[in-house]
Amino acid sequence: MSDEIRAYPVDWPPAPIKTERLVLRQSKARDRAALIDLFASPEVGIYVGGARPREELERALPEVPGQRFGFFVVELNGTTIGMITLDRRDRERKGHIRPEGGEPELGYMFLPQAWGRGYATEACAAALDWFANTHPGERVVLSTQTANEASMRVAAKLGFTEVERFEDYGAEQWLGVWYPRTPSD
Repeated sequence: MSDEIRAYPVDWPPAPIKTERLVLRQSKARDRAALIDLFASPEVGIYVGGARPREELERALPEVPGQRFGFFVVELNGTTIGMITLDRRDRERKGHIRPEGGEPELGYMFLPQAWGRGYATEACAAALDWFANTHPGERVVLSTQTANEASMRVAAKLGFTEVERFEDYGAEQWLGVWYPRTPSD
């Protein structure tokens, strides 16, 4: 078991998480082609450092990619449309809500054909609900380029609040924090 986001004992992988339209689940070998498409997509790569060469991905991605704590594949009607990660934010990166860093960070990427339909918001809300249930009271951060208007809208819909903006990767970055609901909310 990984200790990346291990403040509490959590079985991994969890049972698939079902929303109204989607399933969040552990990665399987059949997801590899869709994940290669995702990482090789110029449209997806525009705000995450650029698309990676398909040939490099074919060599580098394991047969079953994403076999680790906090990595969810997002599926619509049996088809992989994206991924969500919950990882500790690297202490060396800019942007933190606590001095020592290492905050849980939500990340997500979806194939372009899945954009504009609310899937990212729906899937991320389900992942955050799961996280809040398994890590009670722990805040989550999200970082995105301010130029990524779609990601900024998702962050707002999910309830992330701006903490700071900073320059990184040659662009202005936005850092937000999400506070889990308490039973009294």
